[in-house]
Amino acid sequence: MARDTRVTIETRGVPPSAVPASGLVLLVHDGPEYERVGRLTEHFPDTYVALLTPGPRNDWYSANPAYAKALVEDVLPQLPPGPVVGLGASLGALALLHAETRYPGRFAGLFLQSGSFFTAALDPQESGFPYFRRILAFVRRARPVPARVVLTCGRDEENLLNNRAMAGRLGVPLLEVPGGHSMTSWCDALEPHLHRLLREVSDDRSHTP
Repeated sequence: MARDTRVTIETRGVPPSAVPASGLVLLVHDGPEYERVGRLTEHFPDTYVALLTPGPRNDWYSANPAYAKALVEDVLPQLPPGPVVGLGASLGALALLHAETRYPGRFAGLFLQSGSFFTAALDPQESGFPYFRRILAFVRRARPVPARVVLTCGRDEENLLNNRAMAGRLGVPLLEVPGGHSMTSWCDALEPHLHRLLREVSDDRSHTP
C-alpha cells in the first residue's frame, strides 16, 4: 500500500518476495483485470509482476500529477531492484506516459495499449469526460521520453487516430493489431510484442557498464 496526501494505490506483487530471475519488474495498471484475462503471472514467470488496483480510475489515470507522484515516489521504491516496465491500456496507458514525462527515466520501458491520447481535433466526442481538458493539456506537450516505448492499438477502435498522432510525437512505431478497445484485444497483443520489449530492456541492462 502506497500513500500520499491525496492518493492511495493498492499494489499486489507476484511473486510476493523473491527477486525476479530476469531482473525485471512489470508494473501493471488495471492489474487485477489484466491478470484475470491475460494471466500475466503464468506468461511471465521470471518477471516480478506488480498488479496495481485502479481505484478512482477516471481521475487517477487522466494525467493526474498527484497520482504520478504517488506512483513514482511511493510505489516504485517498494518494488524489487531492477528495471521497471510499465503496462497499461486506455487511460492506464496515458497515466504511465504522464508519469514518465514528469519523472523522466524512472521507467526502463512502457508498453502502452490503445492509450487515451485525446486531442480536440480528433476526439471531440470525448469532450464531456470530466478530465478532458487535463488530458488535452498533457497530450499537447508530449515529447519523447527516456524509456523504451511500444504503442499498440486495435484497428477497429476510435483511439487509432490519436495513437498514430502520439506515435509521431514520441518518435516510436505504432503496432496496429486486430480487435477493438477491450481487455481481450489488449491481452491478445501481448505476444510477441511485450516479450520483445522485455528482452530489449534486459539487453539494455546487460550492456550497461
